[in-house]
Amino acid sequence: MRTILVIDDNPAVGTALDVLFSLREIRTLTASSPGQGLALLEREAIDLVVQDMNFTADTTSGEEGVALFRAIRERHPDLPIILLTAWTRLETAVELVKAGAADYLGKPWDDNKLLATAENLLELSEATREVTRHRDERRRRRRQLDDRYDLRGIVYASTALERTIELACQVARADVPILITGPNGAGKERIAEIVQANSAAKDGPFVTVNCGALPSELIEAELFGADPGAYTGAANRAREGRFEAADGGTLFLDEIGNLPLAGQAKLLRVLESGQFERLGSSRTRQVKVRVVSATNADLPAMIREGKFREDLYYRLNVIELRVPPLAERIDDVLPLAESFLEGRAVLDESARTALTAHTWPGNVRELKNAIQRASLLCSNGVVTARDLGLASVRVPAGRAGSDAEPDREAIESALQRARGVISQAAAELGLSRQALYRRMDKLGVAAASDA
Repeated sequence: MRTILVIDDNPAVGTALDVLFSLREIRTLTASSPGQGLALLEREAIDLVVQDMNFTADTTSGEEGVALFRAIRERHPDLPIILLTAWTRLETAVELVKAGAADYLGKPWDDNKLLATAENLLELSEATREVTRHRDERRRRRRQLDDRYDLRGIVYASTALERTIELACQVARADVPILITGPNGAGKERIAEIVQANSAAKDGPFVTVNCGALPSELIEAELFGADPGAYTGAANRAREGRFEAADGGTLFLDEIGNLPLAGQAKLLRVLESGQFERLGSSRTRQVKVRVVSATNADLPAMIREGKFREDLYYRLNVIELRVPPLAERIDDVLPLAESFLEGRAVLDESARTALTAHTWPGNVRELKNAIQRASLLCSNGVVTARDLGLASVRVPAGRAGSDAEPDREAIESALQRARGVISQAAAELGLSRQALYRRMDKLGVAAASDA
């Protein structure tokens, strides 16, 4: 049940609020002193606090309320707090709102305003608890993954990449080919390393071939080896191919879509039988290799165009692991950026905002390059948005044209529609409560409780 704690030295206030909140099926607990209130917070599950600003007779400074607010905020930083003010200077309440208080209302309060504010905050509190629950659940799953598997030091925080990592770990011990799909620079090779590290062949070699970095006439020799004179420019000695080098381990074929059709036929045979011949040789060789391939190409489209063998595609794609682009896992950006800094510098708030607003068309590779460049350009070990020099950013929803702050008329109209409830007016204007109070101070707009 939703629960509000009222901390006020006047018993009549607690009784009145108990009756008021019960109309909305809200449980109310009361405390007559800051000490009692803090003790109740330790024992009970509280969703919202309504606190007075003065607790000693003939005291109007608000210092006791300030001290109580700070004590609650220190122990329960996410708990919403409504301030009730009578004789306290309005500026004191405004300063506390800027410091994180949810809202303030004057005594005697307007029942409708107080109920509306409380309902809004209880709804936000419930949403916050749900977010916290999901965050804690994600952390628990990540700890379990880290305890059970060798994740090769991969840095991530997003649910999207977590699912890919979890699936990679689950299928690692199955002796079947795996196809990793995703854009360039997204981290496909790191997923292949995780598959190798948790497979039955984890103690064997891990050999990488970038099929897109080799001329088509050399790919077959690279994969299968060549005897002397097998092709123009071949050395006078036999050349061991990557399949032989990877025997007993894992062969990672990056950009598999670049493999020519002749090489595709040989690869299909190796996947089916473990057998192949070097270029220029009739001797059949036998290997046991786990093949993990990766591509950023649309292989089904290549099949339709006759550029990729359909039978090879289905042989490679027994298990598909999709690595999402960085734009789909923004939660990974800041952890990755901090890992790339390696403690050489820190990110200031402007840098953090710029990093999470950028679209990252170059994915993790682009992020790493940006951080390396910024760490060289920054001053005093602090990276700013200027140091990052990101060319394009996306504007978060509701922030377009943010330089045009609401004017006095817009604020007063929003306050009137919200019947003086600051949280509602702030939401309508696209501002936080603290930002709205600062704007009101600047323009000299009085809150309804200032009347």
